Amino acid sequence: MTDIWRTGIVEASPGQILDAGTLDPFVVRWLSEERPLCFLADPFGLRQDGFLYLFAEYYDYRTKRGVIRLDVLDPEYRVVESGIVLSRPWHLSYPVVFRAEGEIWMLPEAYKSGSLTLYRAVSFPWRWEEVPEFRFPCAAIDASPLYADRAWWMFYTPPFPKEGRTDTLHIARAETLTGVWRDVCAGPVRRDRSGSRMGGLPFLSGGRVILPVQDCSATYGGGIRFLETALPVAGEVPEFRAGGLLRPPASAAPYVQGLHTLSGVCGEGGAGAPEGAWNGTGDVTLIDAKYIGRNWPRRLAADVRYRLGLFSG
Repeated sequence: MTDIWRTGIVEASPGQILDAGTLDPFVVRWLSEERPLCFLADPFGLRQDGFLYLFAEYYDYRTKRGVIRLDVLDPEYRVVESGIVLSRPWHLSYPVVFRAEGEIWMLPEAYKSGSLTLYRAVSFPWRWEEVPEFRFPCAAIDASPLYADRAWWMFYTPPFPKEGRTDTLHIARAETLTGVWRDVCAGPVRRDRSGSRMGGLPFLSGGRVILPVQDCSATYGGGIRFLETALPVAGEVPEFRAGGLLRPPASAAPYVQGLHTLSGVCGEGGAGAPEGAWNGTGDVTLIDAKYIGRNWPRRLAADVRYRLGLFSG
């Protein structure tokens, strides 16, 4: 089977989607489909000077390695510029971008590198540098930060054990973004394949923290549901209230077999959070939807060529 994802822009905030409990009432502007055996997934974005800067994982089954691509969209959501902003010898995905402390940051997943690396925009949006003072306890998968209650929180899944990558949620806390990160509990705060792995930036609603998480009970990234909890967390497992399952809207067809990212877009400024940190809300929301290809001869041919070394990462 071959998962192919497509990215869309929902004309609604994450809070509006939360209230509606469905994506169906909202207009979704879908980006163009990619060439065969390629897809664009894990979209995150922010606004700057009237443009929407959309960062996402660009994956090619020929090389079996993701890179981070940027699409610059004008106010009418037309792509006016596109290119690769980050590429490494290992797979990259889930490029969280956010504002804090007067800077723009990117926190992509790169667990195969053995660490979680924070990047700072040197010349936004094309040039980024590693932040060596950032240290995290593990090579977190889908690490999703939030500034709330005068502290930074990181919601993530550890890379090991492998069988826990779709059903485990941990929370870490630090006083500052580049401070000392520590897990708030000795073990996971949630174990549930139907909603534990992060699927977008957390946000605040009515004084509660809302986590978009993936439902992987039937298929990887089968849908998104919202978990609701309270902060602060210190030394005890928090209680979570899980919402209903969000699936792709009808306009996504034939990409209606999965949904594994739902993330608000950061506006021109912060969002009232201390130190200029964004608290996760936005005026539009980025999603991705999945089509599953089966018995695809082109995919089989690409796999053979990769094993023979005719394609490389």
